[in-house]
Amino acid sequence: MKTSLRQLTALVAVCFCSTLMQAADASGTWKWMQAGRGGSTGGEKVAPRESTLVLVDKAGVLSGKLTTPGRGGDPMSTEISNGKVSGDTISFTVVREYNGNSVSTKYSGKLANDTITGESESPGRDGQSMKREWIAKRGK
Repeated sequence: MKTSLRQLTALVAVCFCSTLMQAADASGTWKWMQAGRGGSTGGEKVAPRESTLVLVDKAGVLSGKLTTPGRGGDPMSTEISNGKVSGDTISFTVVREYNGNSVSTKYSGKLANDTITGESESPGRDGQSMKREWIAKRGK
């Protein structure tokens, strides 16, 4: 009887731990608003810009596209690279070309249900890295 109880307890513990260790599924369409660079242009306020991130999560490897408003309001879509999910943490990189220069922005965040709370880091104009917070919501 004690052996059966121990085996049952061990089985329940293994099931519980394996559930906790499963990586969250980051697949879906995520959206968030972000203020424009500098917050204003020519003394006028710049409206917040909506970013859309479409992710596909295959066994912890993320692929997808990030679409943001470009100059003149035209959308700019860029494939993500180095995407991964580990537990409830996601990370990926977006590399874009500006005036012949390659600019990498690294994104990281914590996934909780239908929300990602994270930070992006990219090179700043003065050589210092620029960090921004982002909170994305998954569409239904």
